[in-house]
Amino acid sequence: MAEFLKPKNTNPRGIPEAPFIDKVENVIKNPDEEFEKVMSMFQERLQQYKYMELSKRQQLGDLKIKIPDIEKNLDIINYINEKKNDEDEEDKIIETNYELNDTLYTRASIDAENLDSVFLWLGADVMLEYPLDEAVELLNTRLNSNQTQLKLVKEDLEFLKENITTMEVNTARLYNWDVERRRNLKSAEEGTKNLKI
Repeated sequence: MAEFLKPKNTNPRGIPEAPFIDKVENVIKNPDEEFEKVMSMFQERLQQYKYMELSKRQQLGDLKIKIPDIEKNLDIINYINEKKNDEDEEDKIIETNYELNDTLYTRASIDAENLDSVFLWLGADVMLEYPLDEAVELLNTRLNSNQTQLKLVKEDLEFLKENITTMEVNTARLYNWDVERRRNLKSAEEGTKNLKI
């Protein structure tokens, strides 16, 4: 019975494929002893899939925040480079608003001609200064990596959705099979009692 849940196939990230029950009798040989164990194992696997799905959804949410942030940073650096290479001296000044804290903004004038580097948040309260070209290279690398990760997370979520459905169907089939089996046993016992009377 435990062998039935051993994964025959996995997706590329190692998530096991859920088996499908054709006939419950192939999984449960001795119903009185095995049913509760098998049902428990199937419910546990279903919960594992749901936990993985929750984790992947959180990952998806994080990536949907990170990717636009990276794209916005690349846009800003590209804008700085455009201003830096502009022929008109007046166009090399960038007027902008920036956030000091959650509720306080101020204006700044930035001389793009003398701007050779930017500071990037790397996470965990770490900020480093990068020359403009290195910043673009780093951000493009991170963007490509996050876009690839986004694609994989979406694939995993689709795979998990299919397997959750399979395990829900399996669990329902097991439960219905046991209800019918018990009903048949009860009918047989009542038929035997009626014969004795």
